Amino acid sequence: MIGRMRTALRRVAVLSVHTSPLEQPGTGDAGGMNVYIVQTARRMARRGVEVEVFTRATSSGLPPVVELAPGVTVRHITAGPFEGLGKHDLPAQLCAFTAGVLRAEARREPGYYDVVHSHYWLSGQVGWLARDRWGVPLVHTAHTLARVKNAALADGDTPEPYTRVIGEQQVVAEADRLVANTPAEAAQLVDLYGADPDRTQTIPPGVDLERFKPGRPQQARAELKVPPDAVVLAFVGRIQPLKAPEVLLHAAAEMVRRDPSLRPRLRVLVVGGPSGSGLAAPTSLQQLAGRLGISEQVRFLPPQHGEGLAQVYRAADVVAVPSHNESFGLVALEAQACGTPVVAAAVGGLPVAVADRVSGLLVASRAAADWADALSVVALRPAARQRLSAAAVAHARSFSWERTTAALLCTYGAAAADYRFGAFDEEAAS
Repeated sequence: MIGRMRTALRRVAVLSVHTSPLEQPGTGDAGGMNVYIVQTARRMARRGVEVEVFTRATSSGLPPVVELAPGVTVRHITAGPFEGLGKHDLPAQLCAFTAGVLRAEARREPGYYDVVHSHYWLSGQVGWLARDRWGVPLVHTAHTLARVKNAALADGDTPEPYTRVIGEQQVVAEADRLVANTPAEAAQLVDLYGADPDRTQTIPPGVDLERFKPGRPQQARAELKVPPDAVVLAFVGRIQPLKAPEVLLHAAAEMVRRDPSLRPRLRVLVVGGPSGSGLAAPTSLQQLAGRLGISEQVRFLPPQHGEGLAQVYRAADVVAVPSHNESFGLVALEAQACGTPVVAAAVGGLPVAVADRVSGLLVASRAAADWADALSVVALRPAARQRLSAAAVAHARSFSWERTTAALLCTYGAAAADYRFGAFDEEAAS
């Protein structure tokens, strides 16, 4: 029960099997989950709780242990070939990964970790075994769910395999606490996977308010070599069917069709790299821009880090998030923190990340006309954009990684207290 006395925490083991927090978000499988792990781990360490992140080694040149920040280490576990394995290949390597995690812990004093926090279902499978071996609670964050993704599959995208559905079901049943990003995700865990509502916590992600904040749009445009009077639409994220960047291109082409005088001023920034099923056709988006007749208006940029990413947001009149599904949508929150309104699909956690008609607009369809309408309201109407921009900053400030971290630590403490209380009950009964 949540109300039990909390347990003082010293160390947390974080499991991130398929992607390392050291990787650049927007490439490969790295995305919002990587940001989540890095931001919360740093803040836990600042609060005196050490964090050790276990992830799969993807290069022979990686050192076994890397210090990500004071009090935060990343441990690379050898499990399968270093390169050439995608997420769908990794279930076969879970035994090797689990062995590496357990061996690392075996070198420590008993009771070294107080809690295990697994991210994504692959890590949950490892966490389940580590929990039983170490005698500590398992906290799990799914980030995405197979049943939800398959229900909103992009045209031509590959469904998540049934083995993942089974794996997620097992982790949900075994975890001592489940952390959902939004109330909608918590309801999905309960309704689609039979999660115990009393063990399911809703903890919204945050945004780095020190890095993502309003700046000087004209300076950002100058750095990106964008004309000062341009109408700038931006997409930031992995280029794959799930993220639906093609929706933005179709909408941009529709805006030009409606008003040909817009063509010389329109700029569409696509920031990110091919990922997942998008790797099957890595140039498809460029080819689509050509077929739509807007190649000169669309500019592709590699994934950006830190201040470079913030400058992209500041340079844009509006950021589009047209995903088929998002458990939350960190890009939307980061953009708003920089004062840039967001037009987003009304799916998943985006209605929480974006306050409709307050900090941005939500679009219920994927029709180019509907997206062109919404983008035009923001990008082509300065008064509306200014109103949304001010509200976007205020909305983003209601989220912070400090608040997320504090809630996670509270959940860890409650889970540890309940776990020990349960173990005491079992011992007394025997």
